[in-house]
Amino acid sequence: MNELWEGIRWLAEPHRGPQSFSVALICLRAASVYVAGWAILRLGGNRFLGQQTVFDIVLAFVLGSTLSRAVNGTAPLLVTLAAAGLLVALHHLFAWVSWRSHRWGKILKGHPRILVQDGRPLVDVLARLRISAGDLEEALRLNAHLERPEQVEEARFERNGQISVIPNRQGARVLEVRVQEGVQTVRIELG
Repeated sequence: MNELWEGIRWLAEPHRGPQSFSVALICLRAASVYVAGWAILRLGGNRFLGQQTVFDIVLAFVLGSTLSRAVNGTAPLLVTLAAAGLLVALHHLFAWVSWRSHRWGKILKGHPRILVQDGRPLVDVLARLRISAGDLEEALRLNAHLERPEQVEEARFERNGQISVIPNRQGARVLEVRVQEGVQTVRIELG
């Protein structure tokens, strides 16, 4: 019974620091924090892992920093895990508020900015966001397989930091070829 109490006290109380821990103890704390962190994210949902918005990246940094204190012993394990749970709960609260209110969503997550409109780069927006012509052309190649802004109807700097591209559809010619009676028509778009 005394060993159980000592184990609980070890989890709840702050320690003298990592220099007083053995390798086995640090490994046990790391495994405990990993399992507890996994459980916290699963209970809270792991929405932020795939989103990569500033809103989500901040949680990842703060959560990582908080949990690292539990591993190295500079903070009590149970208190640190409670703080990590609170961070995930706050993140979900902010996500819910953003979902319910477009205005709060813009405040918490930002808003997309148009970079190219009707084939013309918006130089003042590109300058404000520090996106060079080379960066823009790279995004056009990677995201839309286009070479020049003139080929773009609209490109936006999205809230997650990526550039989305809508190719220009004007001037495209469409050929319809009927292959055989009773067979579907084949449409070929030339742009």
